[in-house]
Amino acid sequence: MEQPPSSPPPPAAATATAAPTPAPASAPIILSDSPPAAAAGAEPALTAAQKALRSKPARAPEDPDKKNKKLKDVEISFPIVYGTISFWLGKKASEYNSHKWTVYIRSATNEDLSVIVKRVVFQLHPSFTNPTRVVEQPPFELSESGWGEFEIAITLYFHSDVCEKRLDLFHQLKLYPEEDAGPQSTKKPVVVETYDEVVFPEPTEAFFLRVQNHPAATVPRLPPGMTLSSPGPMELMSHDKKRFDTKDHSLSQWFSNFSEADELLKLAAARQQRCRLTSLS
Repeated sequence: MEQPPSSPPPPAAATATAAPTPAPASAPIILSDSPPAAAAGAEPALTAAQKALRSKPARAPEDPDKKNKKLKDVEISFPIVYGTISFWLGKKASEYNSHKWTVYIRSATNEDLSVIVKRVVFQLHPSFTNPTRVVEQPPFELSESGWGEFEIAITLYFHSDVCEKRLDLFHQLKLYPEEDAGPQSTKKPVVVETYDEVVFPEPTEAFFLRVQNHPAATVPRLPPGMTLSSPGPMELMSHDKKRFDTKDHSLSQWFSNFSEADELLKLAAARQQRCRLTSLS
């Protein structure tokens, strides 16, 4: 591993962008249930087999646009946390290798985010070997070591039924504690985390059905008069099954708790001012 330069790039303010309202889906195919007009004249006699076949109601073909149907006036949100945890190496530290650190994105409640996230790309300082790191399975994180602080770009790519745009986040890696936090310790890491909410306006019906009972999602009640059909087998995806839970993560003891009452009050007050995720293509 190559080490960052003696003078790391200046930190940039951490920002969160969020995805705009997806473009409306194409008009659904309208299937007519009306039978064709009968030809003039008497109806020909039918055999017993034809009568039996005719008596069975025909199964309506599945609407291919059903899973892409947009739910108006509905929003689904996922509270997320992204940040870094860095450990000082103590006696093992050297001039160019003083800390081991991990950058990650997780659910605010430590539930599996692979239900919406397909892959995450971490962009490190260009002095690192292979600075563009792609993580396609949870936990969505990577670990490295070094001595310099720099800004890390975190790009989220979602499953196709969630959002076709990407989400860009930025986080400043911090290795050294604040002065009032006391001296460095190998037992107490430096933890810097940012809370945000990913909001998906007008989700598809398939997406809504898939996450309506997921513990990481905030799913509202449907507007009066709106009903959904039961999800069909083609609407189930491989990432529906829980594959990873950050509650079992080795670093979970250091994660910030964003579910405490005072934090919830702060978040509720800030909810009206939060920037809606602006997607970048």
